[in-house]
Parts: sequence; structure tokens; C-alpha cells
Amino acid sequence: MLILELNSISLAFGGLQALDGVSFAVAPGTVQAVIGPNGAGKTTLFNLITGFLAPQSGKVVFQGNEIQGQPPFQVARLGIARTFQLVQLFDHMTVLENVMVGRHRLSRAGLLAGALRLPWTKHEEKSIQERALEELAFVGLAERAHQPAAALPLGLKRLLEIARALAAEPTLLLLDEPASGLDAMETERLQEMILALRERGLTILLVEHDMGLTMEVADSIAVLNYGQLIATGTPREVQKNPEVIAAYLGTDWQT
Repeated sequence: MLILELNSISLAFGGLQALDGVSFAVAPGTVQAVIGPNGAGKTTLFNLITGFLAPQSGKVVFQGNEIQGQPPFQVARLGIARTFQLVQLFDHMTVLENVMVGRHRLSRAGLLAGALRLPWTKHEEKSIQERALEELAFVGLAERAHQPAAALPLGLKRLLEIARALAAEPTLLLLDEPASGLDAMETERLQEMILALRERGLTILLVEHDMGLTMEVADSIAVLNYGQLIATGTPREVQKNPEVIAAYLGTDWQT
């Protein structure tokens, strides 16, 4: 079964057609990249999948079930997590606390149980903290666990967002420009992380402008231009597609 299917997705903002009949599918355990110039509709597509927007027409099918129009909290409960193009963290919390928030959907303790400090809630809190520390270690931020999130540079904030998303144990992870703000060493580490997550069996939908990174990690690529899907295929196929070269990659990518 395909993990995600987008069927003729369309959405317009006033006179601007953000997405126009976009259709493609994502196989489980793969890295599917979505590329295109600024304004192509990539982040809008992410917002539609995760419930921040609803399509005017078309279907979003996750693990065989239509999910378009469901609110973000419900989409998250289904097993879809994401990062954001503009980093969204709780700056007043520590690095560790931000990741612990990511496990909220898996927590059994409600407000009353937490207020009463029932014994099982303490055990759950410890378990959440331990898992959060594991994800911080995975992204290389364990030593900063007790620092304020606001103190991190932009690149590390992006890695923190990834750790928070992973804490939710998603089936599908959406990464929106995760390499933005990273230096060369951090980008190489990000590449290793994405490949390691694929080895875990996690499915990843990736929006990224760093074509070197994208070509290394993606199993397949969908290319958007002015809200329309102009090509799909393997990195090699997309790299040689004349329409993609003209719209986005440029002649330097021709081989």
C-alpha cells in the first residue's frame, strides 16, 4: 500500500493558483523530494497534507484513508509529523522540553491526572524524557538539553525541530527546507540522519533547495512550477529532464 497519495490537489488564494491538479504518490520507507523555484507551491502542499489548509478540490490519502480537511492535531495523531520553513519552537522552554512536547500525542496523562501527580504519570514523564534525550542524541544536541531553545543558532534550531518531530514516532515525516541555515558540516550530518531514518523504515517527504543534498538522499523527486507538477522520477531522470532544467535546475545540471 502507498503511504501517501495526492490526487488532483488544487488550491487558489484569490487570483493566485497555488496548486493546480497536483498528483503523485509516496511509497513507504522512501525519501520523496519535492523541488521547485520559490512560489512553486511546495510549502502550500505541506500545509494541505498536515491540515493547516484544506484543498478546494482533490484528495489527500494517507495509508488508504482520506485526510484532507482534518485539523492538524488529528493529522498528527494519525502519524504525520513535520518541521517548518520558518522555525517554530517554544523559545521559553529548554531544548529538552521542546522535544518532550513532541511526544504529547502519545501521552495518556490528561490535565487532571497530571495535576494529581498520580504515580503512573511520573513513570510516563520519565519515559517521555528518556525518549526525548534519545532523539536529541540522534541529532547531536544531547549536550545542549538544558539550554534555552532561544539560545540556539538557526541551524541547530532546525535540528531541534527534527528531534521534536521524531519524538512523536511518526510514520511519515515532512521536512521543510531542513538544510537552510546549516553549514557544510551540519548539512553532511543532516544527510546522514535522513539516510539513517530511511534505514529505520521511516518515510520522508522532503522540500529542500540544496540540490546536492536532495540528489544524494531522494529515492524519487516531484517537481513543481507555478503550482503545477511538471515532472516526477528518480534524481537522475529529473536531473536530465529539459523542462525541469529550464524551470529550476539550470544548464549546469545537464549531463
